[in-house]
Amino acid sequence: MLEEAIFQISNEKEFEALALQVFRYQYEHVSVYQEFCKHLKISKKSVQSLEDIPFLPIQFFKSHEILSNEKNHDLIFTSSGTTGSIPSKHFVAHRKLYEKSFLKGFQHYYGNPEDWTILALLPSYLEREGSSLVYMVDALIRKSHASESGFYLHNLDALLAKLKELEKKKQKTLLMGVSYALLDLIEKEKLQLQHTVVMETGGMKGKRKELVKEALHELLQEGFGVQNIHSEYGMTELLSQAYSKGQSEFGCPPWMKVLTRDTDDPFSYLKGKTGGINVIDLANLYSCSFIATQDLGKILPNGNFKILGRFDESDIRGCNLMVL
Repeated sequence: MLEEAIFQISNEKEFEALALQVFRYQYEHVSVYQEFCKHLKISKKSVQSLEDIPFLPIQFFKSHEILSNEKNHDLIFTSSGTTGSIPSKHFVAHRKLYEKSFLKGFQHYYGNPEDWTILALLPSYLEREGSSLVYMVDALIRKSHASESGFYLHNLDALLAKLKELEKKKQKTLLMGVSYALLDLIEKEKLQLQHTVVMETGGMKGKRKELVKEALHELLQEGFGVQNIHSEYGMTELLSQAYSKGQSEFGCPPWMKVLTRDTDDPFSYLKGKTGGINVIDLANLYSCSFIATQDLGKILPNGNFKILGRFDESDIRGCNLMVL
């Protein structure tokens, strides 16, 4: 069964074999993806390797319901977007599959959530409906079994007090926060954390001027007194996350992979150069596992990747191939 096989991948050969099986399933059962492939004149039989698989532009999640015709949705996640923009909608067939993916992904990089006290500073996400990040963090907090784990909205003084208290106890703590809120926190008071991992989940959400990652992380490192800032790379349209433990270098769990495409030719791949980020997320089985994002990045020699920026809307190519 595909659902079980996804989380048993142990090498590249197994990943490619399973990716081809998932492609064939989605070609047959996800009508939007099949239509996209047909517009590219790509048949199911013509795809024989990973490089042959077409990646659906992420904007399709704004205009289409991308879901297997065998399934009904269990959840709908929506993107935050900017004021006036159309949000993406991710129709999730099985919440248990999402939960399995983010839990196994977290365990792959950080061990069991039971070993952590998890504090979440995610005001922009908490203040709207349908955030996949809030769903994930809420589940991790519940699994942590620590009475002191929890969400913080705007009560920064209470969060500062809690961080100091946990530091005194030498409690292993994970602070997950949206970038602007973490900056707000250290502007109130600088800290010297020795037992806390600080993880930013990206984005100023229109609250502050956007900063390049290096500049943001320098400010956070100084403000929290830590050597490295961790990061989470995920999005509404995916069911899996990549993580960075420092220097903005991200790694994927075994069922997820990032490739880079030529910015002028969405159907050719780049290695060692900056290109558009394509994500394979095999856990996204009943939606689309092959997504061309709006992010720019670079694959590193060790197979990890860095995010270097974003396309402007006008730079996205390939989306006019199909209007339904």
